[in-house]
Amino acid sequence: MRATTIRRRRIAIGAACGLAIGAFAFGAALGYGPSPSPSPQPSVASQLSVSRLAGQRIVVGFAGGEAPSAVKRMIRDGKVAGVILFAENFPSRAGRHLVRRLQAIRRPAGLRSPLLVMVDQEGGLVKRIDGAPAVSAAQMGSRGAAFSRAQGRATAANLSDVGVNVDLAPVLDVARPGGTIAETERGFGSTAARVSATAVPFAEGLRDGGVAATAKHFPGLGAAGESTDFAVQRIDLSKRELRTVDEAPYRDFIAFGGELVMLSTAIYPVFSSKPAAFSRPIATGELRSRLGFEGVSITDALETVAVEDFGGPDKAGLAAARAGTDLLLFTDFRAGESARLALLRGLRAGRLDRAAFEESVGRVLRLRQRFAG
Repeated sequence: MRATTIRRRRIAIGAACGLAIGAFAFGAALGYGPSPSPSPQPSVASQLSVSRLAGQRIVVGFAGGEAPSAVKRMIRDGKVAGVILFAENFPSRAGRHLVRRLQAIRRPAGLRSPLLVMVDQEGGLVKRIDGAPAVSAAQMGSRGAAFSRAQGRATAANLSDVGVNVDLAPVLDVARPGGTIAETERGFGSTAARVSATAVPFAEGLRDGGVAATAKHFPGLGAAGESTDFAVQRIDLSKRELRTVDEAPYRDFIAFGGELVMLSTAIYPVFSSKPAAFSRPIATGELRSRLGFEGVSITDALETVAVEDFGGPDKAGLAAARAGTDLLLFTDFRAGESARLALLRGLRAGRLDRAAFEESVGRVLRLRQRFAG
């Protein structure tokens, strides 16, 4: 995600029997037949206009303490799934009024569940709102599961108080010595076992408090020497190491029912020449087919140096959608709208598979529905 400062601060038929067959035949002879099965109800996603369908893959940010009219219009027209907020959007805890105003915007039928309202509230150097967590991920990792879970609950209370329902945390990267995750204390530990034992309880604490957790940065950014916000990163690890070490904490996160997983924008050559968020072997193959994740996947921010090298918002949005990443995260609403229009054109031209697109949107809408009431 977008970091606050440089380097250290950068941060899841039974067979019919002969008697039943005979009964069916007897009934048919009398003019009776089996009661027709009810037609399956169409999904909400399948009933959306193409324009709104495209919008439910987009999350956007904006500057200041009030949403621009363009963002309000995107929400009103059902052309965005949620927003990401930063410290500048919360000059004080009065920022809760901003969130209330956004959630109060009247939205089209089928899209009236709460917007996804996201922040990066990891602790330590990466916090957008004052308050919990009181310490960094590294400190939580060193103090154990009970402490991490308590910090997760406290963080959920803190975020809920200002209307935030998605925390883009915890970091599940295995923090290798010398890597940027270790040096900025964003990792819960230097072994997969330590990360699983302490980061997953933090996520459980968030969920206990009604806030969705986001595991990041899949399939693992712990070996990166620099943040992908500021440089293209190639993770030159073998499939074996990525699967047995870096992906291991995600198994536990998925097993407990973690809601979201963020895809890295680093490149993993053993899987693909594209950033992970744009790589089908990673976003669909590793995350869904291999690990069995059924929740919502989301890209890391798509205006960073790592993504600029790959292409602009239109190309990035199409690539992420084709890879099977559900939500496309843009810190600037103009880039998000550009990507939405690219998705719209792709759907209309048949360059994006409609059924797969609806599956992604269905996952997003189910997540939003969880926050209703």
